[in-house]
Amino acid sequence: MTILDTATLTPDDLRQHVLKGFSRKQMIGFGAPALILAYLVYVFFAFDIAGIASRARLDNAAILVSDFWSHKTHVTRDNRVNEVTVAIEGENKGTYPEGMLPDWVTMQDGVTRIDLDRGHEVIFDADGARYTVPGYGVIDISPQAGKLQLVLPEGGIPDWINASDTRVSVTTEQGRFSYTRNRTEVFKYQAGWELFFFTLDSPFYGKSFVELVKLATIGERITPDRSNLSAMLHDFWTNAMWRHGDVAWALFETVLMAFLGTMGAAMIALPLAFFAATNFSPSRPILFTLRRVFDFLRGVDGLIWTIILSRAFGPGPMTGALAILLTDTGTFGKTFSEALENIDNKQVEGVQSTGASRIQQARFGVIPQVTPVFLSQVLYYFESNTRSATIIGAIVGGGIGLLLTQAIATQKDWEEVSYYIILIVLMVMAMDTLSGWLRSRLIGRTGHA
Repeated sequence: MTILDTATLTPDDLRQHVLKGFSRKQMIGFGAPALILAYLVYVFFAFDIAGIASRARLDNAAILVSDFWSHKTHVTRDNRVNEVTVAIEGENKGTYPEGMLPDWVTMQDGVTRIDLDRGHEVIFDADGARYTVPGYGVIDISPQAGKLQLVLPEGGIPDWINASDTRVSVTTEQGRFSYTRNRTEVFKYQAGWELFFFTLDSPFYGKSFVELVKLATIGERITPDRSNLSAMLHDFWTNAMWRHGDVAWALFETVLMAFLGTMGAAMIALPLAFFAATNFSPSRPILFTLRRVFDFLRGVDGLIWTIILSRAFGPGPMTGALAILLTDTGTFGKTFSEALENIDNKQVEGVQSTGASRIQQARFGVIPQVTPVFLSQVLYYFESNTRSATIIGAIVGGGIGLLLTQAIATQKDWEEVSYYIILIVLMVMAMDTLSGWLRSRLIGRTGHA
């Protein structure tokens, strides 16, 4: 053991002795956690994590999540004429026709009773409205001298009731209720996607699966000029609430955008890749120019190309396909040229020894080597672009992306949002399966050729 005389050491000598006591790995081990901790502290303040947590509205989030798998029915009374309407999601397309009501709504002698389950009940009449809440009591609202008079059980106003002279709103686990001088409205939430198969005006609405099977097979025709099965398919396809026909066409547009953009880029990049490969390019300036063009095309993100092209050519699915084409042309040009540079020259020399031309050398000596790589890359990007086309479609006004953004913008039909998201996921899964199957089949055949 060496004993140092610190009295005779200079500060630099002492520092060198200390540093020698630590290996490089130990120094890195001490520094890395400190850097990570400093970065996390920076993120906490830079992204205002504390502010986000304080502004979070978990109650709104719970309503949003419930809207994904449930629907709400609006029972609305026009207080000026005492007219009551019942509509699913509050839309005219989902309004119950006269003489038809859900079993939890009854109307008799100008009095409307709404059963919200678990003892919750709302009553409309000419004097106002009353909401009975089990365990709390009756909330009584009536118009008095141009204002709303609110009568509550003793104990003050709870936080789930908001009241003013012009509006009273109540939110419970069974539904929501609001009262103004002009309108009274009750929202009842129920599980399921109502009217998904048939709308209220369809003769098949409300029938069980067994009844529908009987009608489709042995039942008497409801419409004389077509079979019941054909009428069912027609009513489903033309459903005004869920628009299944429009959704199917939007999915087709999304896949078409991805297909046209990907395949168009592959056809353009394939011949250009020969001029951008060092072992095939006729001159250095051409090689340099093409490589910079490819860098430029793939360096600009597809969304940027989408915005530029939509301003130049207007919105539409073709604009989205062009945006994908430009981005993928740059990507394919780079990857194709790199694949060409890595070929086995012995096969090319073998074809060349037969006196073949340069085109024949490329056809029989080069293409068979690079075809598996090219096909794999094209199919992979086709699968990836199917997802990208959803976002691009939202910008250019085409495909399932447009329907998705429209449903989100309404801030009410979140069950449609979940429907479109599920369809997008299924579409991506289908394209992934198809792409994998094609890769295995086509590349396998090429390998045995």
